Order: sequence, then C-alpha cells, then structure tokens
Amino acid sequence: MTALPTSDPLPTLRSATLAPWCQTDPVLKAQTTLALDLDCPVGAHDALTAPCYGPGRAARPPLVPHTQLKTKSMATPEGRAMLVHSIAHIELNAIDLALDVVWRYAGMPKAFYTDWVRIAQEEAKHFLLLRNHLVSLGFDYGDFPAHNTLWDMAERTQGDILARIGIVPRTLEARGLDASPGVKNKLVSVGDHRAGEILDIILQDEIGHVAAGNHWYRYLCAQRGLNPVSIYADLIAQYDAPKLRPPFNMAARRLAGFEQAELDALN
Repeated sequence: MTALPTSDPLPTLRSATLAPWCQTDPVLKAQTTLALDLDCPVGAHDALTAPCYGPGRAARPPLVPHTQLKTKSMATPEGRAMLVHSIAHIELNAIDLALDVVWRYAGMPKAFYTDWVRIAQEEAKHFLLLRNHLVSLGFDYGDFPAHNTLWDMAERTQGDILARIGIVPRTLEARGLDASPGVKNKLVSVGDHRAGEILDIILQDEIGHVAAGNHWYRYLCAQRGLNPVSIYADLIAQYDAPKLRPPFNMAARRLAGFEQAELDALN
C-alpha cells in the first residue's frame, strides 16, 4: 500500500507574518501585511525560524548613518518630499518591527499576537498613504537616502522580549508622539494640508500602538516580578537607547498609558 503524501501544515498567524517580513518590495510588503488573517490559528508556542537573515529590503533607498542625512528648504517641493519620505521610511520599518515581534517571540497570549498584527496592518496603511502622497508630489519611496536606526535597535533587543517591548514602542515610537505636532506644523505651514491629514491619522493610531507597548511591557514586568519604572531606566542604559529630549507631547503620552511617575521622569 502506497503511503499518501503528507500535506504541509496549515499556516498560523505567526508563521504567516514571515511572508511580508521577508518581502523586499515595500508596497507588496504593506499589501501582504494588510492581507494577514487575524482569524487563523495563532500558533503561540511554535518555534519559528525566518527564511531570511533580516527583514526584506529593496535596493532603494540607500541606507546611510542618520548624521549624513541632508534636508532642503521646506519652501521647495523636494524639501517637503524629503520630509514625507523620512516619515514613510519610519512607517515601513514599523511594519517589520511589529511583524518581527509576532514571529520571533513564542509563548505569549493570543491577544499579544493579534494586537501586534493589527499594529503592523495600521503601519502598512500609514506607509501606503505616505507613499501615495509622495507620488502625488512627483516622487516615490526610495528616491532619497534613509537611515537604519530603528532596525538597529530591533537587532540589539532581539534576545529579550522585555527589552524589545520596553524600548521600541515605549521609547522610539513614543518619540513619534512628541514629534508629530511639530512635523505637521512644518508641512501645513507650507501648504501641504494632505500631509497634515495623514499625520493626524498616524498620531491617533500611534497612541494605540504605544498603549499596546505599555500594556504588554507591564505584563512582562509582572511575569518577572520587576518594577516597570525602575527596570525601564536599566533597559535604556543596557541597550544604549536614545535619550529622550523635549518637547514632549504629554497629552498623547497620557492617552497612551504612561504613568505619572514616568511622565515626571521626563522633566
């Protein structure tokens, strides 16, 4: 009797995130992320291995140290496009950061994984909004150099989920809450009202992303019997995370669930 061939195991939500994570085309990465099915089994305890070393990247934009990035006057179309491009690059990295958390770290509750897939999908929506706006300005994603600072921190924290959640959403993404009003004002002041509308969408969604970071950070601290406020300072020092500087968007940070002690520590 001939044995029937065994079928491939059904994909789980966690394993499915590897396809967009490895996708090199930025638009396809966003579209594939949006197509992820939140209703499929999560596979929370599966040990997964990525088929590629790092997240998929196109040949463009060229990545340079952030100190080498140049700006041009916001009075010029190119200057405005460069600023929109820099935000689009952050959002593309944010897709990979959220997907990475889903496939890399096993053993968390189902809600953890569905939260971060939803976040990845919102980041994908942001990227496509910004990329489409860039095209309307006569440019495209990849036309200007960018930096790799966000992914550098992902690599540094990949061995500890507490460090990843403690630093990436609660520090790097929270900086976006602080920066958003000033960036919006720059673009609207030179007549780019569509960019201002997109930034309003991003700010509202990012408050939720940082709130998820705060929730799961405290969950992990409770699991390990750690004080969330004191261990945060230790993580910042251990991983050499960027030091936070004013101005701070206190209203957005409160909505994102930062405790008063954490807000007081910013001053």
